[in-house]
Amino acid sequence: MTRAWWLAGLLLAGCSESAGAPGSGLARVQNAGVLRWGGDIQGGEPYVSEDPEQPGKLIGFEVEIADALAKELGVKAEFVQSDWSSLVPSLERGTFDVIMNGLEVTPARVGAVAFTRPYYVFAEQLVVRRGEAKPQTLAELRGKKVGTLANSLAWELLRQAQVEVVPYEGVEEPYQDLQHGRLDAVLLDDVIAGRYGLVKQALELASEPAIGHYAIGLRPADQDLRRALDQALQKLAESGELRRILDRWRLDGPRQARLLTWTDRDTEQMVGPTKTAALNSGHLVLFLEGAAVTLLVSVSAMILAISLGLTLALVRRYGPRPAALLAQLYVELFRGTPVLLQLYVIYFGLSNLSEHLRLAAMPAAILGLGLNYAAYEAEIYRAGMEAVPPGQLEAAQALGMPTKMALRRIVVPQALRFALPGVTNDFIALLKDSSLVSVITVVELTKRMTITAVDLRSWLIPGLLCAGLYLGMSYPLSRLSAWLEDRIGDHQ
Repeated sequence: MTRAWWLAGLLLAGCSESAGAPGSGLARVQNAGVLRWGGDIQGGEPYVSEDPEQPGKLIGFEVEIADALAKELGVKAEFVQSDWSSLVPSLERGTFDVIMNGLEVTPARVGAVAFTRPYYVFAEQLVVRRGEAKPQTLAELRGKKVGTLANSLAWELLRQAQVEVVPYEGVEEPYQDLQHGRLDAVLLDDVIAGRYGLVKQALELASEPAIGHYAIGLRPADQDLRRALDQALQKLAESGELRRILDRWRLDGPRQARLLTWTDRDTEQMVGPTKTAALNSGHLVLFLEGAAVTLLVSVSAMILAISLGLTLALVRRYGPRPAALLAQLYVELFRGTPVLLQLYVIYFGLSNLSEHLRLAAMPAAILGLGLNYAAYEAEIYRAGMEAVPPGQLEAAQALGMPTKMALRRIVVPQALRFALPGVTNDFIALLKDSSLVSVITVVELTKRMTITAVDLRSWLIPGLLCAGLYLGMSYPLSRLSAWLEDRIGDHQ
């Protein structure tokens, strides 16, 4: 028994240490000999990316800064991959020690994250199509569609200016949509605009409406680690190494001179007062709007999937061999590739081929999900047709009934009865898979939840509300399915 208590004490002590008591951050890093920093390789060059000449090796100005900071602390730097939108929650749960991946100091993050002094001063750059009007202020953008990254500083600024904001998860896609006329402008950091936007001949810089800062994010409890990193950043700035790193990545400029004279007072002004936020009626309205979008996309896509799926099943089972092979190829293609990839191809890929293929986000979302689920529906209906005794079709044909009429009046109605449970399950699955359409800028329920979670600096309450709305939409479907099955069974 004593040994068991001793082991339990060790486990509890380990859990407590991993969670991090106040002031324990520096000791934790030094004891481990590693500074784990979180980032997202998808952000690409010049932040952190794989070396094209040496696959597996990471390069980028933040990689070099992390190595230099770790050296100052007497440890090694270790990169931890995390999706950019989940960097803050991953930091909070202890997946890594710090965030350093173009993390902007925004009011929504202050309080949830402790920030160091900045290591880069950026300008928000407004990019428009060449030859069009160049707005100098964000107020001039009201009534226009402007693309940016969700939960970024640009996102906050555009929302404050009451502009119609279109959220993206990648940095190339908004400029592509701007080229193709889906947007009126794009507002993003100069690092991103210079690499992905202004390199396009059809686009040009309109203005720089705001200045922002990249800083290292830590858990609020790790104040000693924050102070140590501040001191290390100051040493890098004073030695000139910080600007040499920026210069190697073509990021240095007059604004970066501010890093040398930065003070604690500047950090206080950069961070500003901590603002508290709570779930209110406005958030609830936005959640309901997200649920309505989810329902609209799901119902529309399911109507397409049912219609196309039934056609594919009929062609595959009763059509001529060439048509049946094409139907089989369709099923294998759409079942064998991720629906996320199909959404990217339909929305972004086809738009490069012809302007006639440039679908708006909502039609592209419905089409993508509908085409994908049609493949699954086709197999469900085909199985239902095979469950119908073949003698029934033969008897109808023997009585002189044309094959098409026999299928419509005898085979298909019975096949649909057999397929009903599977169709209902697919609809519920489609309802949840509709969350994927956020990658093509559709703000549905799950995307609304992630945006609100950042605003509130809490994932629990928005997550529970989101789950409750999904359950509220899917549970009636399951009950309706059970009622239809009982009703159909009573009439058989």
